[in-house]
Amino acid sequence: MKLTLGFSPCPNDTFIFDALVHHKIDTEGLDFEVVFADIEQLNKWVFQEKLDITKLSYNAFTHCVNHYALLDSGSALGSNCGPLLIKKPNTILTQESKIAIPGKYTTANMLLNFAFPNHQNKVEMLFSEIENKVLEVRVDAGLIIHENRFTFQEKGLEKVKDLGEFWQDETGLPIPLGGIVVKRKLPLATQQKIDRVLRKSVEYAFANPNSSADYVKFHAQEMEKKVLDEHIALYVNDYSVSLGVQGRRAVELLFEKSGRKFNSIFI
Repeated sequence: MKLTLGFSPCPNDTFIFDALVHHKIDTEGLDFEVVFADIEQLNKWVFQEKLDITKLSYNAFTHCVNHYALLDSGSALGSNCGPLLIKKPNTILTQESKIAIPGKYTTANMLLNFAFPNHQNKVEMLFSEIENKVLEVRVDAGLIIHENRFTFQEKGLEKVKDLGEFWQDETGLPIPLGGIVVKRKLPLATQQKIDRVLRKSVEYAFANPNSSADYVKFHAQEMEKKVLDEHIALYVNDYSVSLGVQGRRAVELLFEKSGRKFNSIFI
């Protein structure tokens, strides 16, 4: 059975999907056609139901939960791994300040709304462009995700707020950033098979961390190995193997805070 699978070329995604995509594990008869895209593009595709399985932001998931269900494996949750609001030193932020965000439907933007509800002068752009736009003073501040949290200080920028810490202080729970969802139209047995195979892929990645090195590096050629390793260590953890009770509660709470109605979240 062939299924379309969407994820971003960032290190944590290529790390967890490597064994699945390259059949280093038993995929139980499943084959995957991989579609790479930036996280916000993946978010927008879920509204079109373009992909059978996809990585997406939890914010986007609150908008499409009636068409997709969350897999237990593959999520990016954790502590001290949230998006950062950054600016140039001496910049004073006001309600009118222009803030660069990595996409309307990213969880980063949802958290920004929670933490700074009055800051609504936003400009959407590719996450990798945000640091430079702040440096060039095209915007007053930027909301950074992924590997940029490891590089902003080297470029002379400073942190305004860690939105992951904000969430944890408010809730006492890990921050749900992104997850892997599957079309509800697929038979339940197929959804469960996909979840089993994905879990095996994540477990294989942990057991054989060097196995995915070439795949990860190929899709992150401009990233130094130290940053690659830090990126994976930050976003891939026990919650990526299984959400568990605490991870599920964190996801449910994010949905509750979004104000969106839902009947079920998980497969």
